[in-house]
Amino acid sequence: MPHPKFIARLQAIEGLSEDERRQIAGLPSTLRQVADGEIVLRQGEAPSRCVFVVSGFLYQARIVGDRSQILAFHVPGDMPCLHTLLISPIDADLVGLGPTIVGTVAHSQLRQLLDGSIHLTRAFWHETLIDAAISRQWIARLGAQAALPKLAHLICELAARLEVVGLVKDGSFQMPMTQRHVADACGLSIVHVNRTIQELRHRGLITWEGSEIALLQPDELRRLADFTPDYLS
Repeated sequence: MPHPKFIARLQAIEGLSEDERRQIAGLPSTLRQVADGEIVLRQGEAPSRCVFVVSGFLYQARIVGDRSQILAFHVPGDMPCLHTLLISPIDADLVGLGPTIVGTVAHSQLRQLLDGSIHLTRAFWHETLIDAAISRQWIARLGAQAALPKLAHLICELAARLEVVGLVKDGSFQMPMTQRHVADACGLSIVHVNRTIQELRHRGLITWEGSEIALLQPDELRRLADFTPDYLS
């Protein structure tokens, strides 16, 4: 069955009846462990199953020129390749970030579920629209924002998405991304990322120790980032 965090995410964005939750929970699925840096799906692959994140994290990346560009981070409850139900092959590598558990559901099983319910089709469509909205935000921020608000925005977004699935506690969350991951997501050098993190710490806005990030002044951090969570629905 798809993990409860996936169901909780759909519940949060669309609202599901008890019967709809039962139908999703009844989908046959397979779980597997993914190592840090392991490629779950390769760019150009035409998958026959959709992946959902049970625990840990995934990211999407492709090589652009001589560097890797991270296109998205995926948190527990996300189904990052739902669009492959209609669009194939996948256009970026899907990669494990830290120790991760993913589940997979066959396209045929998902199509059968959605063919029988207009409301569930709308809920899953809503999920893909949010993914698209996040991508548009990333494109806008990548091209127009300076490093400090850009990194602040990434932290705010991750905190908001993790809060939906109950993974923020007292303003803190776990996210095992390195400065290299941040650099590849924000289009910055590692040196620039390091300086930017130090500036956020110096201003007393965050702490970042290992994989734990804490928002010390969340309102001020959101103002710096010009972050409003409307696009996350």
